[in-house]
Amino acid sequence: MAGKVLGREELRAFLDKELDAARFRDYCPNGLQVEGSAQIRRVVCGVTASQAMIEAAIERKADALLVHHGWFWKSEDGRVTGFRKQRMARLLAHDISLFAYHLPLDAHPLLGNNAQLAARLGWTVEGRFAEQEIGFFGVPPAPTSVAELARHVALTLGREPQLIGDPDRIVKRIAWCSGGAQDYFEDALATGADLFLSGEISEQTVHLARETGMAFLAAGHHATERYGVMALGQHLSAQLGIGCEFIDIHNPV
Repeated sequence: MAGKVLGREELRAFLDKELDAARFRDYCPNGLQVEGSAQIRRVVCGVTASQAMIEAAIERKADALLVHHGWFWKSEDGRVTGFRKQRMARLLAHDISLFAYHLPLDAHPLLGNNAQLAARLGWTVEGRFAEQEIGFFGVPPAPTSVAELARHVALTLGREPQLIGDPDRIVKRIAWCSGGAQDYFEDALATGADLFLSGEISEQTVHLARETGMAFLAAGHHATERYGVMALGQHLSAQLGIGCEFIDIHNPV
């Protein structure tokens, strides 16, 4: 996994520019969240900066952890106590920097979660929608039933999705937005989509799907957000020659 040595600030500047981080209004700070070693030799990538992910980074002697879900969310208690202290203490004790990119990593046209979902599922992107254009819409390779599309998603993502809607409806256009984007249902409907895919579904969204006829596929928050940070790590290795390893900490949600 080891590659060339990179300065922490050089890595920060590259990531911020590549993901156009300054453009986004977000629920957390994007970029360098915890400052560790000034020299980066190894990077571990993953979806969420959980305790398990931190321990994986320590085990691999990483100098930086790069994730989609970092820390310091606007709605959270800002005090560093309890599990927050434990996470922080482990990072600082091992001089590991934490980099996190939330909406920038959803929206990137090539490396983002939604772009990578399209690439893996064989969908052609036609446009963008929703807040800061993080949602995508497009078409499958050929019109297909809702049930068949759900089977394809299950096989590709390795997780059985929850389907709300008519399984026999023919899907000609799809809208999708990874993670917890169920609130964008009406935005997805406005694209003319026959089906909206996101990671999670809320109680009220079930009724909207039934009443509008647009099917909803909840394919898993974690499952739909693995591929952006994975692609970003591969991009770092290719562009900067730095060693990156993706670690998938299982999450059933």
